[in-house]
Amino acid sequence: MTGMEADVTFTWTELDDRAVATAKILAADAVEKVGSGHPGTAISLAPAAYVLFQRHLRIDPKDPRWLGRDRFILSAGHSSLTQYCQMYLAGQGIEKSDLQALRTQYAKTPAHPEFGHTAGVEITTGPLGTGIASAVGFAMSARRAHGLFDPETPMGESVFDHHVYVIAGDGCLQEGVSGEASSLAGTQKLGNLILLWDDNHISIEDDTDIAFTEDVTARYEAYGWHVQRVNWLSADGSYREDVEALDAAIEAAKAVTDKPSLIALRTVIGWPTPGKQNTGGIHGSKLGSEALRGLKEALGANPDAMFDADEEAVAHARANVAARATQARKDWDARFDAWKAAHPQNAAMLERISAGRLPEGWEAALPTFEAGTSVATRSASGKVIAALAEVLPELWGGSADLAGSNNTLMPGQPSFIPEERGTKAFQGTPFGRNLHFGVREFAMGCILNGIAADGLARPYGGTFFVFSDFMRGAVRLAALMDLPVTYVWTHDSIGVGEDGPTHQPIEHLAAYRAIPNLAVVRPADANETVAAWKAVLEQSHPAALVLSRQNLPVPARGEGALACADGLAKGAYVLADAEGTPDVILMGSGSEVQYALEAKDLLAAEGVKARVVSVPCMEWFDAQDADYKESVLPVAVKARVSVEAGIALSWRSLVGDAGRSISLEHYGESASGDKLFADYGFDAAHVVAAAKESIAAAK
Repeated sequence: MTGMEADVTFTWTELDDRAVATAKILAADAVEKVGSGHPGTAISLAPAAYVLFQRHLRIDPKDPRWLGRDRFILSAGHSSLTQYCQMYLAGQGIEKSDLQALRTQYAKTPAHPEFGHTAGVEITTGPLGTGIASAVGFAMSARRAHGLFDPETPMGESVFDHHVYVIAGDGCLQEGVSGEASSLAGTQKLGNLILLWDDNHISIEDDTDIAFTEDVTARYEAYGWHVQRVNWLSADGSYREDVEALDAAIEAAKAVTDKPSLIALRTVIGWPTPGKQNTGGIHGSKLGSEALRGLKEALGANPDAMFDADEEAVAHARANVAARATQARKDWDARFDAWKAAHPQNAAMLERISAGRLPEGWEAALPTFEAGTSVATRSASGKVIAALAEVLPELWGGSADLAGSNNTLMPGQPSFIPEERGTKAFQGTPFGRNLHFGVREFAMGCILNGIAADGLARPYGGTFFVFSDFMRGAVRLAALMDLPVTYVWTHDSIGVGEDGPTHQPIEHLAAYRAIPNLAVVRPADANETVAAWKAVLEQSHPAALVLSRQNLPVPARGEGALACADGLAKGAYVLADAEGTPDVILMGSGSEVQYALEAKDLLAAEGVKARVVSVPCMEWFDAQDADYKESVLPVAVKARVSVEAGIALSWRSLVGDAGRSISLEHYGESASGDKLFADYGFDAAHVVAAAKESIAAAK
């Protein structure tokens, strides 16, 4: 690809051998010092990672978020020293003192690479397989950015084109999420994605033959990948770190632009550590003094010294990366300046999106729903997505094969697929807007993380709420990294109806509210759904929109869809009030708020003053100051009722000791949603009864 090449020649010198030896020694010493960690892979992969960082990876150590950089993801995140040692050798913000502080509080070198914590780390890894899946998101993001900002330039020739390199281990390829995402990567023909698999046959439980015997290369060929094998371990048992063969394989992978590439690198874990190489004992624990001494002797280093870096070799490696970075920046900056001059509007859009700003007046495009009508919140969400397609070009996403049910399609927009993959229902282009993840919730979540971490989009992804279980690991990572991913989770309760208990989420609201830094937003009606999208997009944090299958009444609440926007953005607000101090507060979320509104009128007829509080997002409400909370839920009003078609666990702090919760503490059945709501006590009469009980308890 033009502008993406490495150096023309590759000359390996004694200084490179010494630099690799330094990486091996520092990895071993770092784990030995802290007493825990994963030294084996970092030792044996040091030459491979060195080839990648020194020869191929396009980075600028002075600017870790340089737009023109290649992306590197260490999917085998437990081997964080593989990355940290190369960052040290590259002068990429890691010094020897950081390696000495491995796995200690506040260090730049945590146990697993963490996005936002260590400059130069593209995404948090550690949960195996998720790095591969997120790398697919990075690769897709690169292609989408090309299409958004520079569509007229041929692929491979734009300033937005770059490679995504991944290092993964056996564990990554055993986890199902890597297969989900790799299958999609083949369908998408992501030629900018290169995966280096450390095929060392060892995991914590020693030889992988006890659980992992498939032909991985055949599997990846079936996925539609370009596959190569590099054997450092020969059939006769001899071992040579053949960096030239690996370099040639990477070059060959870069030359294949219509398929992602897998390079299967056969290594011996921990080589050349006497007594421990090629064993599970070196995978996840320190070497011990005898083996550490043997490693250093095998490498020709001082066996009695700790953290004895070869300063001449380190200087050589840093100078090489710096020289390559200088040339790459010179070439790329000239092309970028030319692009900006030729495309001033797109350049302004890039600046806005990179800064995380929304276009002025964007909210004017949001739809309004008339009071008195009845609309499913999933349908309202779909209308929001459609309305925003033209004003928010950075917004894109799709569904795990449920677009028609989740209402995640952008009408009139092409699908993000190679043109030859288009179908009668979905025509696409490589730069399209509608994503099709297939039935792959976990991969979808990780891919969304990669797109969001890349920083040039606001991605969303949909599935049925009950199937969010399949992607929980990815959602947790998004929350951990504070990525602006939006989840569109529909069919949110027993309102799913006839599909039965397997499809009716019961515990899911409480379970997802338990994830720190994730906003779980369950709007009560169509206009709250509009306001929820507005609030989510005005922030830069992960959020889940939990939406109904069934129609919900749209209550009157003032002029326009956004009359509730301020209150909704605060997580809870007074939807309907009584005169003076209320006798009881009725709280709910989603489809159950309607029952609280009906109960208010019934109570009023009996002389009981009730306030109705819509609680679409507990996390946002919890973040408000004490004065606002008091204005919505006065401490003096002890009589409170919550109504929500799920377990009551997360309502305990809001209802208090005298409060009552109308909830669902068991699984549903195969029957119509209306019948289940009635049979399980979700109606105004039960809210009234609970209100009277709570009033009595409060007295």
